[in-house]
Amino acid sequence: MTALIVIPVFNEAATIGEVVAAARALAPVLVVDDGSADGSEARARAAGAEVIRHPRRLGKGQAIRTGIAAARSRGASVIVTMDGDGQHDPRDLGAVLDAARRSPRSIVVGGRLGEARVLPPDRLSAIRVAGFFVNWVSGLRLEDTQSGFRAYPLGLFDEVRLRRGGFVFETEVLIAAALRGWRVVEVPVRAIPRARRRSRFRPLGDGVAIGAYLAGCVMARWGLEARAAGWALVGPFLPAARRARHAEILGAAAPHLGSPGAWALAIGGAQLVRVATGLAGWWRHPRRRRAAVAARATLAAPAILGLLLVQALAGRRDFVSPIVGRLCSQARLDAAPAAPAAPAPDPVLPLVVQREPRR
Repeated sequence: MTALIVIPVFNEAATIGEVVAAARALAPVLVVDDGSADGSEARARAAGAEVIRHPRRLGKGQAIRTGIAAARSRGASVIVTMDGDGQHDPRDLGAVLDAARRSPRSIVVGGRLGEARVLPPDRLSAIRVAGFFVNWVSGLRLEDTQSGFRAYPLGLFDEVRLRRGGFVFETEVLIAAALRGWRVVEVPVRAIPRARRRSRFRPLGDGVAIGAYLAGCVMARWGLEARAAGWALVGPFLPAARRARHAEILGAAAPHLGSPGAWALAIGGAQLVRVATGLAGWWRHPRRRRAAVAARATLAAPAILGLLLVQALAGRRDFVSPIVGRLCSQARLDAAPAAPAAPAPDPVLPLVVQREPRR
């Protein structure tokens, strides 16, 4: 495996030198300067990075695309993306690269939520809301879907065509890759609070863009759920299912053929048993449970997003986390009864995310 570390940068002169110097100990570093005006390019070169500069700011998504193209031309097989503002600890690069080597057809995500307390409450709640919907749409089981500390096999971008830019790129690539059968491996990484400046993530612009993209994905998922529900309603009345049902009921009543009354009661009883069994199976089925949890979160999403924006812009005391914890709970989404009846195939591929222990 040949890796290239790609660091998108916009006005990170205060930190980029330290980040590059530490990262170069593990792999070559390419800094994509996205139109900085503070000398970030010079600091990155002085620290030993190769630098490609955009003449103007094009956004994080385009900076990563530039890094992907550069990695191809340099013969790399994997790129590792990390931020240049010092929030990602280069000491965790080893764990991310090791996971990429062990799982060649996987995206590796550095999950920060093991140290969630260092993240601002509004940002943490936004991460959990986005993660809930990303996981429901894609079938993933990721804790930190918004982490930019990742390893991507370059072969992924031969199969997945991405259209969004900015911070939406990192959400789109997870969903698109999952639905194409790529796996995701999540490894714990340190979360470092930004001591020198605020994040480049803009709640009003970037947050709304991610929310709008996820809203489209959620509506598409509800379309699949509606189709599955339609088949569940129609299926019992299709000829093959009807014949099998009638044969089973008649078989259950066959011992009472000599007594018309007992035979009629047996027919009615067998039908009631089938109805009760079907309803119980539907109620216990993991899909119904997930859909119910997702429905509550979907209905509450506009209000939650509004509250997150108010909290982020006004800087008030955290009042959103309890609401997010109740309505966008990944634990509730994952919860399933021990013995579901007659499970139906899920139209969204249920992928397994491997989580590696913290070293």
